[in-house]
Amino acid sequence: MTVEKRNNRRQTQQHNVPGRKIYLLSGLAVIIILLLFLLFPFVMDKTKAEAPIRIPRNADREMVRDSLSKYYGEKFAERVLKIAHFPDNDPARRRGYYLIPAGVNPISVARRLTHGAQTPVRITINGFRSFDNMTERIASRLDFPADSLRALLKDPAVLSPYGLTPDQALALFVDDSYEVYWSASPREVIKKIGDNYKALWNDSRQNKAAILGLSPAEVMTLASIVDEESNATQEKGAIGRLYINRLHKKMKLQSDPTVRFALNDFTIRRVTGKHLQVNSPYNTYRFAGLPPGPIRTTGKETVDLILNSEPNDYIFMCAKEDFSGTHNFATNYEEHLQNARRYQKALDERGIK
Repeated sequence: MTVEKRNNRRQTQQHNVPGRKIYLLSGLAVIIILLLFLLFPFVMDKTKAEAPIRIPRNADREMVRDSLSKYYGEKFAERVLKIAHFPDNDPARRRGYYLIPAGVNPISVARRLTHGAQTPVRITINGFRSFDNMTERIASRLDFPADSLRALLKDPAVLSPYGLTPDQALALFVDDSYEVYWSASPREVIKKIGDNYKALWNDSRQNKAAILGLSPAEVMTLASIVDEESNATQEKGAIGRLYINRLHKKMKLQSDPTVRFALNDFTIRRVTGKHLQVNSPYNTYRFAGLPPGPIRTTGKETVDLILNSEPNDYIFMCAKEDFSGTHNFATNYEEHLQNARRYQKALDERGIK
């Protein structure tokens, strides 16, 4: 090949390079456009509102689809499941509770579900008077039946690490808010709540209880009675001391709230002789000492008010006749009778039976 021919060929190839680049760039642009077209719904489709998605035990993809469709429509649900189509990423295998925020796309939802990024569930314990009601309320927030939680709380081996008996199970549930996963087992819930109980009963509080001649479990029972006797923070310590005085003197506590608990009737406003006949270990008019366990859940505040209370000589108390929710205290029976007569007169004047 002559030099002239080689130069012509080189020039031809050089002229063709821009053409190839144009074809390549055009092809790449088409691919990008197609990809954008295909991905557009997955990126731009957004959740309109926050929604709870629950994936129960033994769920399948259709159940996940139905849950998503309920809040975001079938197209959105289908896009989520298309992204999570690999077996290892199957959201149906990620049992849990997922609070999907507003303004996220199917890719974000799929990532949240397939990674098992659960949203904690908040359980609030606050003054439950019934063991069954409390366990029902907890179970309604989580993915297990109430009976499974009750069964564990009736097992002495489960409660013994906390120094409690099944009769004292309410003591474990310190009034507070707890965060657990929806998929948590009853044992995991008990451990979470039990850890808080152990934190409450540190060495300092245990020593203070021992000085009063009480165990932590007994303080919890006493605190539950105090909480039922009064909502007035300023007198809870005095009430606690009053009952401790009666315990030390071997006197019956004679607490009206324990009678209401024994009768399972918290609507009773005036405890009468008829009510006092109930044959229950929770009837502190008939049985000496503390009842077998708490009559409600109680919290750190009342426990500390009792443990840090000033000593007093009170052994009687009666609700004030002004219905303020506070009490008149007495150190002897004669003074107590005067207080009781004023209160009974006020009840009669208001027609309270």
